[in-house]
Amino acid sequence: MADRKNALIVGASRGLGLGLVETFLQRGWRVTATQRSPSPGLAALASDALRVETADIDDDVAVAALHDRLSGERYDLVFVVAGVATQAHEPLHAVPRDVAAQVYLTNAISPIRFAEIFLDRLAPKGLVAFMSSILGSVGLNESGGWENYRASKAALNTLARSFEIRHRDAGLGVLLMHPGWVRTEMGGADADIDVPTSVAGMTDVIEGHLGRTGCVYVDYTGKTLDW
Repeated sequence: MADRKNALIVGASRGLGLGLVETFLQRGWRVTATQRSPSPGLAALASDALRVETADIDDDVAVAALHDRLSGERYDLVFVVAGVATQAHEPLHAVPRDVAAQVYLTNAISPIRFAEIFLDRLAPKGLVAFMSSILGSVGLNESGGWENYRASKAALNTLARSFEIRHRDAGLGVLLMHPGWVRTEMGGADADIDVPTSVAGMTDVIEGHLGRTGCVYVDYTGKTLDW
């Protein structure tokens, strides 16, 4: 199918990333999915429409090698899902400096660097999406907690807006996505929604934004969030 959409899902070994891969495949997309180590979940989805690659977004050499391996691909969507929540429940002063810095690097710096490197793999009027969080909203922070994680996602939001402005002439769209509070390893068993509900909503939002330009910050239902 010459008109089949093509997605690159970064950080797809489990949870939301894996759910997104499954959903896009079900909707007829071709998908390239990345894992840091072999993923049984991705292996179970094996098909002609799925390509699985191994790379860590914090490893510049690995990302550059992935870029080379995918030289023949053009993606309608590049979605960086990968992120960490190390010691997220502890106040900032209780988190060792190296741990706090690594969360910031993985959640804010590495996604933008990845998008920059892969910009030439984006199809015309393509969409770059980043897995953000409502916790990254400064205006909606009325409960505190998750301090370092919140700050890393707020930084991602700021950097993504700057990324879109810097590349505005390229005609791409940038989507910052809050998946909802989801029952995953990160979200916990008491979360509001399950993975299928979240990824179906996010996929709807993504498909609705294809071809649009600008930078938006929305949840899995398409609702715009306060910065």
